Amino acid sequence: MSGEGTEFTLLPDLAVRTLGGAVVWADDESFAEKENLIRPEASTYAPATFGHKGQVYDGWETRRRRRAGGAAPSADDRDRAIVRLGVPGVIRGVVVDTAWFKGNYPPEIAVEGIAAEGYPSAEGIAARTDWTTLVPRSKVSGDAENPFVVESSRRFTHVRLSMYPDGGVARLRVHGEAKPDLHLLDSGPFDLAALENGGRVTDCSNRFYSHPQNLLMPGRARVMGDGWETSRRRGGGNDWVRVRLTGEGVLRMAEIDTSYFLFNSPGAARLTGIRSDGTEIELLSRVDLQPDTRHRFALEVAEPVTEARLDVYPDGGFARLRLYGTLTDAAREQLLAEPVFAELSDSFIEGLRGEQE
Repeated sequence: MSGEGTEFTLLPDLAVRTLGGAVVWADDESFAEKENLIRPEASTYAPATFGHKGQVYDGWETRRRRRAGGAAPSADDRDRAIVRLGVPGVIRGVVVDTAWFKGNYPPEIAVEGIAAEGYPSAEGIAARTDWTTLVPRSKVSGDAENPFVVESSRRFTHVRLSMYPDGGVARLRVHGEAKPDLHLLDSGPFDLAALENGGRVTDCSNRFYSHPQNLLMPGRARVMGDGWETSRRRGGGNDWVRVRLTGEGVLRMAEIDTSYFLFNSPGAARLTGIRSDGTEIELLSRVDLQPDTRHRFALEVAEPVTEARLDVYPDGGFARLRLYGTLTDAAREQLLAEPVFAELSDSFIEGLRGEQE
């Protein structure tokens, strides 16, 4: 349904370009490129900026559909674009953002999903007919964020956006929980907090300047705005962020990166692990931080944890949080048993179990 329960927007955008998403196919992009759909920043607009094809829009825009003899399009005509998610996952909601499209937005849209193994070609994905409806054909408003809750617990690797019959969409946000290829989690210690490995921020004390999920994005931050920054505290206490790990694991190293935060980085930090029963254990005692620095700390606690909380004193911002370690055998088996992986072939799952042995 549109407009109800938009809490899903607190979850990571699995389609965003900075997480590795890509718009792999579209049947038309006459006015504006399909790749704009997943740019991380909000859509912008400058009036009277005309190119050879007309007004320049920061979004995906198709031509006006016409039938033979110049007739108007039928009710079932549509334009489509396919997005490969940066990380496969369970989709909890989508936002079809028509910002700046006022007289040229599509009256209706639909969103579908599909799960594919490996790295299929764009043409191969476009030819498939086994798409699952995530958002049924629904009306949207122009120059607006149109949110839709998705009622599915399945894992998807691609989504297809349809516009009826044509028009423009600025951004497509696909919010959900990452469920990566389990093969990738068996190559040795890895970052259990990373979005691409199934970690995610579950709560934080303050999100005034930027979204805390930025902390878990791939790669190095390029500017201060790529990280998480809190407002200035005027009372007591301190800011904090809580991260759910890929699964229960033993953490061996933490990286707290304050790159690009010069006069607004935290003065100190402390890392706490949270066990499966909810009890806490100190992983890293309070330690001073330097601005614009990648800090790496060895962790000596061998107890497995399922979550971690980073407390920063008193406030400020940092670019990335990495928590390297390994999954417990029980966590690995639990991941294999999750219903979202039911569509993977039996040989694929058995191969993973065999690797563990």
